Amino acid sequence: MRSRELALLATSAFRIFTLAVLLAVAACSQRPKLERLPNDAVVLAFGDSLTFGTGADENESYPAQLERLIGRRVIRAGVPGEVTAQALARLPQTLDEHAPRLLLLAIGGNDFLNRLGNAQAEQNVRAMVKLARSRGVEVLLIGTPEPGLFVTPPEFYANIANDLRIPYEGAVIAEVLKNASLKSDPIHPNARGYRVIAERVAAVLKKNGAL
Repeated sequence: MRSRELALLATSAFRIFTLAVLLAVAACSQRPKLERLPNDAVVLAFGDSLTFGTGADENESYPAQLERLIGRRVIRAGVPGEVTAQALARLPQTLDEHAPRLLLLAIGGNDFLNRLGNAQAEQNVRAMVKLARSRGVEVLLIGTPEPGLFVTPPEFYANIANDLRIPYEGAVIAEVLKNASLKSDPIHPNARGYRVIAERVAAVLKKNGAL
């Protein structure tokens, strides 16, 4: 009887281990992937002052530094002070103008600063992602943190990324804004901070197959 019980336990343990391996493999296979960017591809960095590069020279903004890192043209399409509703209205014409292969979307901070409500920001960000994808443009979503004690992006960014199966970078802007040596003022990076953002975005692009 003892041997039979041990055999049953061993069988159960093997089945649990096998299931865990299969789930891990499935999770890896479902990781959001991007198509490789041709050398002549256009990447559109779209957002507010964090994309514009407020706090640093134009050639030190994160899109400019990213362009040098990845060897593809990166359009800097950031408008300081813009909220998500304004960005959503601006996006169609911007996509038409530049015809990008990839959209880097970092928007929402001004909604938070102006207390416009996270529900509205989520709705607008989701609509921007869907609009880009409906035109065959892939998207990397970059989370913008809310002001406050913890300086973290709202959960809705991760929810959008999960729901729409797109890559997401949710930590780097918050990390930069928590480090005084990487900031030009309380809400904007300096050139070094934008470099950190560009390096992290490049790493995410490489991880997901774009580079």
